[in-house]
Amino acid sequence: MESADNIPVTIRPFKREDQPACQTLYREGLIGTTKIADNDTGFDIDDIESSYMKRPGNCFFVAIDPTGAVVGTIGVQHHEESTGEIRRLRVRKDSQRRGIGSRLLETALKFCQEHHYLKVTLDTFMSEEPALKLFEKFRFRHSRS
Repeated sequence: MESADNIPVTIRPFKREDQPACQTLYREGLIGTTKIADNDTGFDIDDIESSYMKRPGNCFFVAIDPTGAVVGTIGVQHHEESTGEIRRLRVRKDSQRRGIGSRLLETALKFCQEHHYLKVTLDTFMSEEPALKLFEKFRFRHSRS
């Protein structure tokens, strides 16, 4: 059930002019504002168009609030046969816990379904409790730490 505090957003594919806002959201979402996972270069965020929008089976979505600001992001990349990887789920701090993460995840999962992915994976830090609860809501299973 949607909360009365939910922000009305439009979710659409990334456009080139979204790049600076997406990079800011990415940086703000890093643990301690500077740490990234050992296996994460972050290069995809430097050129979202090439990393997500020009490769078949990949896409990057943004959530836009009524003022036109980017308040959330999510990407899907195709790496292995019949598998989509969800990446870069971010929601601006002042917009969190208002339904945007769920809407972004629903959009990404629909994209995966439309591309006939049999498996959907994602990586997250186990310390990100709100994100873990969201992933559990969508029935993701923890497979390794």
